[in-house]
Amino acid sequence: MAKKSKIFVLDTSVLLHDFNAITNFVRNDVAIPITVLEELDKFKVGNDTKNFCAREVIRFIDKLSGKAGSLMDWIPLGRGKGKFKVVLEHTPDGLDAEKIYAEGKNDHKIINAALCLKLSEQKEVVMVTKDINLRIKAKALGITAEDYETGKVDDVQLDKSSLVTIDNVESDLIRELFQKGKMEENGVLGAQKYANGYYILNNGKSSALAYYNPLSDEIERVEKGFTYGIKPKNAEQAFAINALLNPEIKLVVLQGVAGTGKTLLALASALEQHKRYQQIILARPLVPLSNKDIGFLPGDANDKISPYMEPLWDNLKFIKNQFGENERKHRAIVEMQEEGKILITPLAFIRGRSLSNIIFIIDEAQNLTPHEVKTIITRAGEGTKIIFTGDVRQIDTPYLDEHSNGLAYLIDKVKGQKLFAHIKLEKGERSELANLANELL
Repeated sequence: MAKKSKIFVLDTSVLLHDFNAITNFVRNDVAIPITVLEELDKFKVGNDTKNFCAREVIRFIDKLSGKAGSLMDWIPLGRGKGKFKVVLEHTPDGLDAEKIYAEGKNDHKIINAALCLKLSEQKEVVMVTKDINLRIKAKALGITAEDYETGKVDDVQLDKSSLVTIDNVESDLIRELFQKGKMEENGVLGAQKYANGYYILNNGKSSALAYYNPLSDEIERVEKGFTYGIKPKNAEQAFAINALLNPEIKLVVLQGVAGTGKTLLALASALEQHKRYQQIILARPLVPLSNKDIGFLPGDANDKISPYMEPLWDNLKFIKNQFGENERKHRAIVEMQEEGKILITPLAFIRGRSLSNIIFIIDEAQNLTPHEVKTIITRAGEGTKIIFTGDVRQIDTPYLDEHSNGLAYLIDKVKGQKLFAHIKLEKGERSELANLANELL
């Protein structure tokens, strides 16, 4: 028996998250409250991703209106899809969200639009929003409400460790790996073989850290060596440095909780390769305190962004402090800073730049949307390496969660590709106190 189609009412947060959302509900109908169009109008100007999404949605709706003439009537979205309309604002009979909650608030007008559809249409009405509180308010008034599920990643992928232990490996093979530095794969990894995979080969008496090279179909030994004054403290950190220094791997994700060394390892590895790239760019998305725009902060642009960039400068200072002021590597960092070959900046400040022959580190990438991550990667030119670092469970933006953020989406979609490596850093190395907080608080 075929499922009955539904009417999905989308709010602004969904459209700013995915500008293609209107077409992603298969044969179901999609409605947009007129209040959402008003909010999109406020977002249409600017260079941020949400501004781009707002413009794309407005253009799409404009094309639909050109085909039908009136957006108040249901307009077919195309073959295999449902219909679309804009719902005008009016007070529903019975329940009125503005009287129950508060008047003049757009969220309550959107709820009223859904209530009107529920009364006038013969189909089930479902509100779709990234706003958790709006979902709760809608459910309290009897409206089915849910999150936007497209692009979400399940817990299995998020919790899966990138470190694989292969037991019962013959001693001769481990000895060969130590002596020659590499060996033929020849089924050693079995079903666990995957491109740019990292392994602990073990037989109970000896073990080795190893990397599978998909280009040569060989297993290579991974060593714990210093990288620009930083030595890996565990196997995952050694694997991370191996991936970061490998010129054949163009896209790296370092996933892990605070204190696992993600940003430090990425920056140290970038400095180790500074002669290979024209510039090192270390960037992070701005997530203003209390969801306020940085414009409310005092001072000029540099003063406003300085608090957000301080953790990145701290990592650079830590690496510099591994060397004396007269040592070559310390002087090299100072020279790169003076010549602009090291750039620490908010992600928004480099939007639109050409990303050729650079090593580009994006910190706190879990605060990006899937579309923002895609935009960054699609701008990569020849000779560029991109590194994303972050913790998928530490989200600072209101409309993303551990399943829908750009970092989780990237890990899920690109796994197994020859240009990609994913290392999950599980052991905190900042301090015993930091480890205690991560485990118990």
